[in-house]
Amino acid sequence: MSASPTSTRAAGTAADAGTSSAKLRVVTALRRPFVRYVLMGVTGLAAILAIVAVVNNRPVRVDAATVERDVAVRVFGLGTVEARVMSKIGFEVGATLVELNADHGDRAAKGQLLARLSFGEQEAKVTRAKAALEIAEVNITRADANLEKARAVLAQKQEANRRKQTLVGRDIVSQQVAEETARDEAVARADAILAEAEIASTRAQLTDARAQLTFEETMLGHRTLVAPYDAIVIERFKELGTVVKAGDPIFTLVAADSYWGLAYVDEARAGYIAEGQRVDARLRSRPQEAFTGKVVRIGLESDRVTEERRVFVKGDNPPPRVFLGEQVEFLITVANLEQALLVPEAAVHGYNGREGTVWTVEDGRLHRRLVRFRHRTEDSRLEIVGGLPDGARVARRIEPGFREGRSAWVGEGGTP
Repeated sequence: MSASPTSTRAAGTAADAGTSSAKLRVVTALRRPFVRYVLMGVTGLAAILAIVAVVNNRPVRVDAATVERDVAVRVFGLGTVEARVMSKIGFEVGATLVELNADHGDRAAKGQLLARLSFGEQEAKVTRAKAALEIAEVNITRADANLEKARAVLAQKQEANRRKQTLVGRDIVSQQVAEETARDEAVARADAILAEAEIASTRAQLTDARAQLTFEETMLGHRTLVAPYDAIVIERFKELGTVVKAGDPIFTLVAADSYWGLAYVDEARAGYIAEGQRVDARLRSRPQEAFTGKVVRIGLESDRVTEERRVFVKGDNPPPRVFLGEQVEFLITVANLEQALLVPEAAVHGYNGREGTVWTVEDGRLHRRLVRFRHRTEDSRLEIVGGLPDGARVARRIEPGFREGRSAWVGEGGTP
């Protein structure tokens, strides 16, 4: 049984009416602001994700380090001008200061009289010691004469005793006379021994007198102050009329031409410093002038607080006038590299003074490599000495888009 045309048309009309109603509902919904904004947001987010995907997967440009030639590796140190020989000199005794012959900035030759104390009673002591020495010398002369006299008397008594003893055997002289001559000889011998002892005593007194005179003259010499070496007077502490005590400093002296620089270098940078290395220096008061020198001494003890090592530098062309304590910047050349691959320390991750991780470009892809370093330049670049595969290029800067395995292309020296 088939449907009539009339019923078929009615059914079609009903279906068309349903479809039109659905379309109308959709159009009505799309016309609502909330729905429209949601669709716009979804569309925008999809577009952004597509752009990010394209950007993140495109090859990134890498600024790669290149091999450099004739690289001077220099270590920086900050220090001051010092004097290798500096002395605070004064008197060994105390008295009134009566003479001053030098002042700040003067040059003094070795042995030149710089200052003098009042001689006072010390001159009298020297005079008394000289008199005692003269008396001791006179006593020596008298003792020598007494000894000669005693020896002569002894010789006479010996001869007389010998004759008497010969005659007593012949009964020419009595026994008593013989005994008396023997006694006289013994007394004369004792006198000679006493004279010899007196000679030794007077000689000891003479030695003592000479020593006392030397002592008093030395004490008198301590009242004059002379330059111990060719020097420059840095400071004068006392003025005329001052009563000084023993050991009070009167002048500060530095030996002429004994100036040198004292540089303080970080222990982490001081390992390659050695005596004889070239040094470039810049004085704070003469920043436009270039001064050179060489390392002459390295301190054997580092500062435990600042962790710095002391390096002493002797200048080749010091200025005509030097000021102690002036600040100086030192650059010590510790090595000259014929060729080197250098990378900024900022491009190294986990640098521990020996090794660290860098980004490399290998076969058009980014990779991270653990490499070894040796020297570090004054501008904080590190020399790579191992750990790189053949053909790898090292990034000089780390960009935000770096990740393992990403496509990359190399640009050098700031140009693609």
